[in-house]
Amino acid sequence: MDPALILGIVLAFASLITMITLEGASISALILPAPMILVLGGTFGVGFASTTMKDALAALKSLPRYVKGKTQAPRAAVDQVVELAEIARKNGLLALEAEAAKIEDPFLKKALQNIADGVDADDLRIMLEDEAGSMERTGQNASKFFNSLGGFAPTIGIIGTVVSLTHVLENLDQPDTLGHSIAGAFVATLWGVMTANFLWLPIGGRITKITSLESERLTILIEGIMALQAGSQPRLLSERLLAMIPASEHAGARNAARPDKVKSVA
Repeated sequence: MDPALILGIVLAFASLITMITLEGASISALILPAPMILVLGGTFGVGFASTTMKDALAALKSLPRYVKGKTQAPRAAVDQVVELAEIARKNGLLALEAEAAKIEDPFLKKALQNIADGVDADDLRIMLEDEAGSMERTGQNASKFFNSLGGFAPTIGIIGTVVSLTHVLENLDQPDTLGHSIAGAFVATLWGVMTANFLWLPIGGRITKITSLESERLTILIEGIMALQAGSQPRLLSERLLAMIPASEHAGARNAARPDKVKSVA
């Protein structure tokens, strides 16, 4: 699990709480039900309205996976494909069917099974690229949903502030309560800006990054699988795939990516 998202959000809220404490303010003054309900409820409401219910629910359902940030390093994917190429070179393509049973990644498992079944190379590439594209679009839809929440939240907060200030102006004959009322009015803006920048936009950015990493991994796997099916020499295959990733990610133990030890990222 990559803790960057959780650590980042905790640090952001901790910084806010520290600032409030140093200013001598009260945290309870910011925990007001009315603006919180408006900002959170309104943000999700217009977020749902801006997309389809299916995509919105899919984005929420996929959130735990992106929070965990469980991805396979590109170098590990290269080593995995090269090891499979060595097996195929020694024992033939049919041996990949037995190796597929040891692999938990459904994308690679399906690819190896199709190779063992003798699927045509062109048909296999089309199938793998279509599946990879579908997975990438799923991540992009989730990212767009949370980024849209980040865009709506500040405006919803301003709406809440305007509503509260309108109520304040209706009670100008009660000067003793004006200061408290005006302060409370701006809490809605705070919650809108805070949730956008502390939650929704970081989550959207996280999903974009994880989707990009997964797309890179699938590209490496597709090219490796097609070369493997064509009978590419393992050493040359390794050099070709390593050229597709940054040099800074080339380091790593070869045995760290054995097919029977690689977990699914789904």
